[in-house]
Amino acid sequence: MKYDFETLVDRSHCGSGKWDAMRQLKPDLSPGVVPLSVADMEFKNAPEIAQGLKAYMDQNILGYTSPTREYRETVCAWMETRHNWHIEPQWIVGTHGVVEALMFAVKAFCQPGDGVIIFTPVYYPFYMAIENHGCQVVRCPLVYEDNAYSIDFGLLEQLAAQENNKMLILCSPHNPVGRVWTPEELKQITGICRKHQVRIISDEIHFDIIMPGHSHTVISTVAPEDGIIVCTAPSKTFNLAAMQTSNIIIPNEEDRQRFQEIAGHNGPPALGLEACRVAYTQCGAWMEQMIQAVHANYQLAVAFIRERLPEIKPVELQGTYLLWLDCTALGKTKEELEELMVQKAELFLDEGYVFGEEGAGFERVNLAAPQWVIQAALERLEKAVRG
Repeated sequence: MKYDFETLVDRSHCGSGKWDAMRQLKPDLSPGVVPLSVADMEFKNAPEIAQGLKAYMDQNILGYTSPTREYRETVCAWMETRHNWHIEPQWIVGTHGVVEALMFAVKAFCQPGDGVIIFTPVYYPFYMAIENHGCQVVRCPLVYEDNAYSIDFGLLEQLAAQENNKMLILCSPHNPVGRVWTPEELKQITGICRKHQVRIISDEIHFDIIMPGHSHTVISTVAPEDGIIVCTAPSKTFNLAAMQTSNIIIPNEEDRQRFQEIAGHNGPPALGLEACRVAYTQCGAWMEQMIQAVHANYQLAVAFIRERLPEIKPVELQGTYLLWLDCTALGKTKEELEELMVQKAELFLDEGYVFGEEGAGFERVNLAAPQWVIQAALERLEKAVRG
């Protein structure tokens, strides 16, 4: 079956945060402009999910609902078949989202004042998860060289050796720079953290969305003995953020109990659990076609920028559907760059500086949209830069 990735669903009046924010930023917006910021898709959901939820509603009521055995086994099967990762059903702890899970993890395993290491620039809620519990953000900036990112393992070793630093929150694949970490890199990370007794929490919410030519490795598969907590969800893969369902994998029973004490027992809602089950059992083909559509958009964007906007450097997209653009050669302050994007180009992106000071001068573009939307956005960008 061929799925539809070219029909745009107008979300102007349905409570979409990024669509509403776009119109607040520019009330006199030109017709047909689509925001390419927050990481949810502008693709229609897989029809199997809508059909599955309708069938569920016909047969069930929406009372208090706990994860079923079938649901847990479905999650286990997805990890085994898609990621070569064997997990046990009892390891799964459901939360309303990965960000919520990160907040629970920091509160469960750190004390106020403890340091938490992150590879910056990074998804901005990491900072909130750390600081909300009174912990200290410990930056380990990624090395940006020759238009590519890598980890400064020497610096990571120094930071991990500091007694006050108790946790590393890893983003894998990395948002916003689009890196897919290799098994060798993951082994170095786990080796350093094991040596210095630094706990690892790995946010792998984008782990299904990997571009052709690359392969994602779940960190626990290279260090199964380390008691790493891995945060997963169907939300990015199948555009199910509103279903508020994440699967947090905690193999260690003591850690799981400690996490659950902080999280409480108010887990994912009934429709979220069912949407996840349907996605993992019926929507694999949709996912594969979605990745092809994102990759085609990436190829379009790279070709367009290299030919017509060579001052801007696209960073290689290995994983996620988020393209990281180096706009520093435009010579603008972060305020001037944002003004150019919003007011002149009518591009509503995620400004690089929100991911940390290392992101200033960059822009994050959501490529999960119909290709004609991406083409129109690129043409507006060219006009604004040349104007």
